[in-house]
Amino acid sequence: MRTLVSGSSGFIGRALVARLEADGHQVSRVVRSAPGPQDALVDTERRMLDVSRLPGGLEAVDAVFHLAGEPITPRRWGMKKRELIRASRTVTTDVISRALAACDLPPRVLVSGSAVGFYGDRGDSVLDEESGVGAGFLAEVCRAWEEATAPARQAGVRVVTVRTGMVLGAGGGLLSTLVPLFRLGLGARLASGRQWTSWIALSDHAAAMIHAATTESLSGPCNLVAPEPVRNSEFTAALATALHRRAVLSAPRPALEVALGRRTTAELVCASQRVVPRALKASGFRFGLGLHEAIAAAIGGTAGSHDTVSKAPS
Repeated sequence: MRTLVSGSSGFIGRALVARLEADGHQVSRVVRSAPGPQDALVDTERRMLDVSRLPGGLEAVDAVFHLAGEPITPRRWGMKKRELIRASRTVTTDVISRALAACDLPPRVLVSGSAVGFYGDRGDSVLDEESGVGAGFLAEVCRAWEEATAPARQAGVRVVTVRTGMVLGAGGGLLSTLVPLFRLGLGARLASGRQWTSWIALSDHAAAMIHAATTESLSGPCNLVAPEPVRNSEFTAALATALHRRAVLSAPRPALEVALGRRTTAELVCASQRVVPRALKASGFRFGLGLHEAIAAAIGGTAGSHDTVSKAPS
């Protein structure tokens, strides 16, 4: 395939580009500044996508992967940060979708980012792609993010909105924050520890993105999570074991709220999302790494390598 990738310099984007190139696909990038000879330039202020440097333009692209977005970190979100989180997703998605819709022969598929934050805090409920949107800021962001793909979908482009869980890999993501703490013996269960965590290995995430692009039966929402969500207490124990540390501490919810704010604590740190990959499994995707293997690969620095990626069925 000839592919176009936004967010290619990010934690997930780097792994996707590496997998695409290792599989022999051509990769061009969507950038905000200093475009290379085969890059597209996005201008969110003018709501334009400049594809003049792409050989053959968008019509020559087979698949677009859209991953751009302001990182969501476990810190207080002020008004400016919340607007940046929202606009960096919805505006860029709208610009890219409208550019695809304007093509005489648009790319066949748009694989566009979203997140399990779509479901909000849902306790012990098992959530698949047919589950409705939840409540809260992040759920609303995800809903608007997915709806911004409408121009491409209405123009006949197959759109897959991938709802990503916590991604476990080397070089970024939540583990880059947690591992140093756990190494110091400061790993802790969050609040009650009973909240569900939906996760996926970075290598499986890259493979699943490509699977979504090449599997015609997939369209609409698609949960990119491993088949076995775990409670926070289980995840904490697994990470501590991998690092040969004990995790006997707990971080009470009131303390988390003081440190991070109520919104971040409720919607990100302590939200319970028991999400399952119904669409991925039904389409024949095979996951490569379980939780312990994913953590071991991540802390060993190999989670993004081509040797550890999952194989989608041919």
